[in-house]
Amino acid sequence: MCGAVDEDLSESSNVNLEALFEKYRERLTRMVRLRMDQRLQGRIDPSDVIQEAGLEAARRMESYLRERPMTFFLWLRWLVSEQLIMQSRRHLGAEKRDARREISIDHQGYGAMSSQLLAAHIMGSITGPSTAAIRAERRIRVQQALEVLDPMDREIIALRSFEQLTRAETATVLGIEESAAGKRYLRALKRLKSAVGDERSG
Repeated sequence: MCGAVDEDLSESSNVNLEALFEKYRERLTRMVRLRMDQRLQGRIDPSDVIQEAGLEAARRMESYLRERPMTFFLWLRWLVSEQLIMQSRRHLGAEKRDARREISIDHQGYGAMSSQLLAAHIMGSITGPSTAAIRAERRIRVQQALEVLDPMDREIIALRSFEQLTRAETATVLGIEESAAGKRYLRALKRLKSAVGDERSG
């Protein structure tokens, strides 16, 4: 990762951070919406999370330019992720016990949110007529399939299919070889196929 070539940044330290941040705002917003705990929706606007990350980027920019541990986009994504974690702890730290009533799938609580959120986004990407009961049943099936996957495989699906990271970006985020990221992504999708089936056609 160190010394990564980044077309966004020249050797000069004269960087228009605001313009570069704006370039990636849509991708960063998509990441926040994907990963934000359902209990925070309506309380926190993704733009607020991104704004706080922008302020943090300005504070750390000199250090980043000196070390360049990853591409500029992945660095911004990391800062946004940090802010989202902080917001989650701030708002949900005192609610973990009672929040189970707000979770609609299997009431497993705070630790189950990763598979729940991913299942919700998978079902949200599926079009076609279906009743609420049928969609709820399908969502449970998808979540159950996600929960038996290796956590890294779930993460790869989120990164590639919903955050739309490239294979190289995904490999950097996960700290694995690019070829391994590609193979794991295809394998994870294959394992989900039995749960999702041909739902996209309705």
